Amino acid sequence: MTETVPASRAKRRGRGAPPSIVREVNYRQLKNPFPPMKVFSDDRIEAMHEAALSVLENLGMRVLLPAARDHFTRGGAILRDDDMIHIGRDMVEAALASAPKSIHAHGAIRERDVILEPGSIVFQPGAGAPHATDRTRGRRPGTASDFRDLTRLTQHFDVLQMVPPLIEPQDVATNVRHYMTMEAQLTLSDKLPFIFSRGTPQVEQSFEILRDFRGLSDDEFQGSVHSYTIINTNSPRQLDIPMAQGLIDFARAGQVSIVTPFTLMGAMAPITVAGAITLSHAEALAAITLTQLVRPGAPVLYGTFTSNVDMKSGAPAFGTPEHFKASLAAGQMARLIGLPWRSAAGSAANTSDVQAAGETQFGLWGCLMAGATVTIHAAGWLEGGLTVSYEKLITDIEILQMIAELCTETHATDAEIGLDALAEVAPGGHFFAAQQTMSRYQTEFYQPFAADWSNFGTWSENGSVDATTRATGIWQRILHDEKGPKIDLDRKAVLDEYIAKETAKGGAEPVS
Repeated sequence: MTETVPASRAKRRGRGAPPSIVREVNYRQLKNPFPPMKVFSDDRIEAMHEAALSVLENLGMRVLLPAARDHFTRGGAILRDDDMIHIGRDMVEAALASAPKSIHAHGAIRERDVILEPGSIVFQPGAGAPHATDRTRGRRPGTASDFRDLTRLTQHFDVLQMVPPLIEPQDVATNVRHYMTMEAQLTLSDKLPFIFSRGTPQVEQSFEILRDFRGLSDDEFQGSVHSYTIINTNSPRQLDIPMAQGLIDFARAGQVSIVTPFTLMGAMAPITVAGAITLSHAEALAAITLTQLVRPGAPVLYGTFTSNVDMKSGAPAFGTPEHFKASLAAGQMARLIGLPWRSAAGSAANTSDVQAAGETQFGLWGCLMAGATVTIHAAGWLEGGLTVSYEKLITDIEILQMIAELCTETHATDAEIGLDALAEVAPGGHFFAAQQTMSRYQTEFYQPFAADWSNFGTWSENGSVDATTRATGIWQRILHDEKGPKIDLDRKAVLDEYIAKETAKGGAEPVS
């Protein structure tokens, strides 16, 4: 990957200036260099784990899907009144033993593969929002056009390694929406695609579309990971029909389920960090256990999305101290059970402003310090998930790229120590013209694509353009210039024919 050079910086080089040396970067396979932080002592984490096992064994989990209850009972769980499943700790321990600790997920090309394991870092932009917003068109219900635009923007930046369900295209009927989202992901991106878990018919059709478009046999598809889904429990202690069916469908097909209880302290979870994480942990363990009962070794990620609510209004809050602490605690739980795991940043701000930036960054650092494998909602997310902002996507990606720079190795060879440079410059002098500086000045530092480092005078002369306005120009240029990945036109024709045929037949209704 090479860094994008903004038009403003290109102009500053001068029309007759020689072209700059391109700075090579690689944000595709990131490793977390930071030691994980703790919020609780190890013995308290053990106590919370034991409490979660007690919740599953004694209080139980309501499971609404009969097929899921059957898997649990055949595995040794006890079914009681009101669809309550009581899961023994021996079942949970067996599931944790069989769940893979490292998952190799395949993109369309090898360079887009991602390794989901402890210590890896994978970023995703905001996902699942019903609305989109930008400075040109304003806030609006998400459309197919928005889904396609945001997929193209995700494709453009290597620091976003997976394609999430960025927005819900509400102008597309739910019985055919999965055709549209799959077609967009496969033709506009070569990264790991997302598949909605909205009932077996839609999931199986999505698998078929992906398998055929990528030129895979049934065995090749089911023998390795080519897609993922997000599974949310209904806290407290309930697993609904589409989510339970999704766990079963993805486990059977050998595709990744990212299990994510969404627990808000004081609302659908206890008001304390420890209580909320204990509940989240119990729900995640129940869902992970189901995947392993369906298919031992099925790829699955532990996950949590725990924050608090505003106790004045009941509205979700993100990027709070409690959100940060909950991420740290979830990381401790994930390390205890040894699985790769997912966390999330995010913002409750209503527009792309300093509040939005601060909340997202604070939540993001919580994920990093906790050692999250996958961080969702890392860019563009507003209103607690109701909106994805085009401008915020751009400004947040700037931060993600700077974090990615921190994850790359910083060398300290003799050349970097630079004794020759130290000897070259006299006391009180400067290093601008030193040989070491001249040989490295074009490539040594990260160069921002959205931030403006010019002084006030130059900034004023150039129109006093703020970051949000610059971000508008950046996403517009990308969408104008982005060519997208090369695709097989014959497979595209087959895909179009399949979608037309299945649409004419009525598509597939989602399961509620």
